[in-house]
Order: sequence, then C-alpha cells, then structure tokens
Amino acid sequence: MPDFLWLGLSAGLIIAAIAGPLGSFVVWQRLAYFGDTLAHSALLGVALSLWLSINIQLGIIICCLGLAVLLVVLQRKPQLASDSLLGILSHGSLALGLVTIALIDDMRLDLNAYLFGDLLAVSLHDLYWIGGIALALALTLWRNWNNLLAITVHPELAQVEGLPVERLRLTLMLMIALLVAIAMKIIGVLLITALLIIPAAASRKFVTSPEQMAATAIAIGCGSVVGGLGLSLSLDTPAGPSIVVFAIGLFLVAGAANTALGLVKK
Repeated sequence: MPDFLWLGLSAGLIIAAIAGPLGSFVVWQRLAYFGDTLAHSALLGVALSLWLSINIQLGIIICCLGLAVLLVVLQRKPQLASDSLLGILSHGSLALGLVTIALIDDMRLDLNAYLFGDLLAVSLHDLYWIGGIALALALTLWRNWNNLLAITVHPELAQVEGLPVERLRLTLMLMIALLVAIAMKIIGVLLITALLIIPAAASRKFVTSPEQMAATAIAIGCGSVVGGLGLSLSLDTPAGPSIVVFAIGLFLVAGAANTALGLVKK
C-alpha cells in the first residue's frame, strides 16, 4: 500500500474512532452549531499562524480552544440568544480568517485543502499529532464518561449530587475543539461537523444504551472513512467530501432499515 494511502487511512480511522463518542454527546446536547462555530474558527487559526509564522497545527488548536472558552464564558451571562451568539462568532471568525489570509503579502495558499480537507496529503508528522491528541481525548473521555452522561441527562440533578457541572461542560467543549482542530486537515472546515453528527445520528436508531450508540457511531464513522476513501480513489473525487457522501448514504440506509423493522414489528 502506498505511504500516502496508509497514512491517510490511519488518520481518518483515528479521527472516526474519537468522533463517534464525542459526536454522540454533540447529538445528545444539540451542539451541532457549536461544532460548526469551532470549525469556522479553525480557518482563523490558520490565518493567524501564517501571519505570526508559527506552526499551523498549533495555531489552529490554540484558536479553537480559545473560542471554546470564550463561548462557555459568554453563554454563562448571555447578552444575546445562544444561536445568535454562535452565528456571529462562526461567520465572523470565518470572514476574519479569509480577510487576514488575503492581506498577507506573497501568500499562495490552497484554501480548498482547509475548507474541504485533504486526507491523502497527511504526513507522518501529522499522524503523530493526530494520534497523540486522539489518545489524550480518549483517556479524558474514558475518565469522565459517567459524569458527562449525568450532566447530559439531567444537569440540575447532577449539580445537586455534587458534580462540577460547569467544569465538565467546559471539558466537553475543549475536547470537541481539539477534535475539530486535528480533524481539519482530514475533512475540512466546512465538513467536520458532518463526521461528528452523521454517524451518531445514524446509530441512534438501533441502540438501547449510550455505550452502544458510541460504539456503533465509531463503526459507522470508520466505515465511512474506508468507503469514502475507496470512492475517492475509484472516481477521482475529493476525499473529504467523499467520506461525508458515504456517511450520508449509511445514514439513509440506517433510516430505511429502521423503517422496515418498524413495519415488520407491526
């Protein structure tokens, strides 16, 4: 197998494995627009990294984490409705990133690689970054799984029982921000939220516990990466969008199967 293929496939499978359980929390807590806002801010991270001449991956991570903290702080004392706040920050950071890139002299940047991802351009250095951060996310998620479930199901009851609800909520936001930052090169700014919510939403139809939903979302996400990569190689289509198209196909199949099962039971 060529190096570019196994590097891209490995990176995609790692992202899908951590996106499954985190995406389940995104679906349960209805945070899809939050994920979009973080993804759009990643492009601002790219622009600031180029402007300040620092590592782009590091700049994206800092920008996403900073915006996640800002969102949590602003949502504590809302001056605006939550969806309005997310809309302003999402499109504002995207526009600011594009304008900043345009103002950098002699800059030739392939924006498509950042907007839609470039799975087949993943290097060994990128894979180390992705693997290290994904491992940290998996350990954090495993350690806080029950508490995160508790604040998802009933935050008021969790607070009465002494759980640090605000700290756990911030931890979840920061984990989503980190995932968005490392997944940007794989799936792109405009499509990363799809890899978070589509596998989780598809798996929701067939499971009876949170753990089953997370595990099924991982399987669907990994299947989407493998299928999308195969689609990309056979039809010469962009890898990131092909993965999302394959995931949507699995979502539709899951929906049809769920409907058929319902009819059989009747």
